Amino acid sequence: MSRPDLLAAALACAARGWHVFPLRPDRPNPADADEAKRPAFPARCTAERCDLTDSRCRAASRHIGWEERATTDPERIRRAWSMRPYGVGVACGPSGLVVVDLDLRKPGQTMPPGQEGCPHGLRTLAALAAAHATIDPTYTVTTGRGGTHLYYRHPDTGPALRNTAGTLGPMVDTRAHGGYVVAAGSTVAGRPYVVALDCEPAPLPAWLAGLLTVPAQPAYRPTAVALPPDRRGRYVAAAIRRQVAHLTAATEGGRNAALFASAVALGQLAAGGAITDADVYAVLEPAALSTGLRHGEIARTIASGLRVGARQPRRLSNTGRAA
Repeated sequence: MSRPDLLAAALACAARGWHVFPLRPDRPNPADADEAKRPAFPARCTAERCDLTDSRCRAASRHIGWEERATTDPERIRRAWSMRPYGVGVACGPSGLVVVDLDLRKPGQTMPPGQEGCPHGLRTLAALAAAHATIDPTYTVTTGRGGTHLYYRHPDTGPALRNTAGTLGPMVDTRAHGGYVVAAGSTVAGRPYVVALDCEPAPLPAWLAGLLTVPAQPAYRPTAVALPPDRRGRYVAAAIRRQVAHLTAATEGGRNAALFASAVALGQLAAGGAITDADVYAVLEPAALSTGLRHGEIARTIASGLRVGARQPRRLSNTGRAA
């Protein structure tokens, strides 16, 4: 696709109120398909490994990811797509969308036991609809490989829905807060994403929203860590309270970054011998769970933060000051 065509696709999404951001330019080689689905900015920077070399991260003194960069501003969009033939990503959370991704079984793909006969997510969704209710027509995109994206409006009430993989059944994923999809008008490995039904997104069916709603998170209960009753111990306790408060106050889209920052700060104290790595996990895990982050994501982020914090140990004197 040419830059004018991709620019037109990005502007068309923005005109619908959908927040867009650049994806890496497409390459016709199918082996590069996953590459063309990745955000172009920040290039190699993640919340766990942000070194603030990206200009927007540096200006904010923190990681600014693709979700925060997504925009409906026509001028920003024109500037970005005048540079290179970027693909178009639609950030589902800021756009108020839930996209149901019905995948097509890949040649040679091994399916889990009991799912061998499922060639397409359409079959899974049809079975769900038959058991619950009919599905109204909605904005629909056919993906480059023949899959289907069904765009729905996120419910106005209830918890923020997030991405799922297989929650609804085989070959069906969803993208919502924290997720994005490739927009119609883009290509991946030379295969176009095209609009199959051009209409306004329908409201997400209530029965689908119910199946996608994550159970309520456990209430946060502070974890006590054994510390000496001196100024050094009081300093560490105050540092723990600050980092837990920082984490639990983080807003949607910034919680993983907040967890990483807190793990780095406490990891410096752990590296200096004031607390242990186990203490860091003990105080940050329940706080992170209460924000909606998930176990696997939490464990990986804390481990990464501890590794970074260990590079700059903070050793405290008996007065509680850094030695």
